[in-house]
Amino acid sequence: MTPMRVAAGWRWRIVGWGLSAVVVAVFVAANAHLIAVAVATQPDCVAAAPSAEGGAAALRAARPAC
Repeated sequence: MTPMRVAAGWRWRIVGWGLSAVVVAVFVAANAHLIAVAVATQPDCVAAAPSAEGGAAALRAARPAC
């Protein structure tokens, strides 16, 4: 192989690793942001809907109103 072909091969390898690192960094940052928003926006107290009559299950909050 000529030195020019070797240099071109290394250049594409570096570009590939760089793009892979950017994709992984964006993925990690997006997940970290989602976790931070989920933890920061948890309400302390919420109004709970009254239970449904007739045996139907009603949706309830994790922590009902204080």
